[in-house]
Amino acid sequence: MKKYETVFISDPDLQDQARVDLLDKVRNIIAQENGVFLNFDEWGNKKLAYEINKKLRGHYVCVTYGGTGELIKELERNFRLSDDVMKFMTILLSDDVTAEQLEKEAQETQEAENQSKQVDETEKKSVEEKTVEKKTDKEPVEEKPVEEETSKEDEKVEETEKETESLSSEDNDNV
Repeated sequence: MKKYETVFISDPDLQDQARVDLLDKVRNIIAQENGVFLNFDEWGNKKLAYEINKKLRGHYVCVTYGGTGELIKELERNFRLSDDVMKFMTILLSDDVTAEQLEKEAQETQEAENQSKQVDETEKKSVEEKTVEKKTDKEPVEEKPVEEETSKEDEKVEETEKETESLSSEDNDNV
């Protein structure tokens, strides 16, 4: 058994359900061909280096798995037949890997993902608790009425307006 990594680019305009169906299809092919699924990493929509099928963006997905050459043939055959997959590339990561090693690695990656999810959840909870504490720690502030203060600039503006009014009225009287 060998360890492979396949990166494929799917149509960025696919609806969520169609994308989920495509990813399930890949998982099913790996299972049908007696492969060991290790990791599934969605990189998301990214700009392409060059235009493919008149599209400038693509949805990147990286799949790591163990299997035989027959698995690769079947997976790539399905990619070629699917209109949803624009490009794909399979890379051989290592030769002569046992199924037990791959299953152990799959369990380790699953445990790591679970731990990272738990850490994320605890961080969210601690942030929420801190915001609640901040809200409760604040003492009510008495609102004081704002007194209107006229500044020196406001007074100067009023004086110039009065002067212009008086000058304009004198001009009207002279006419």
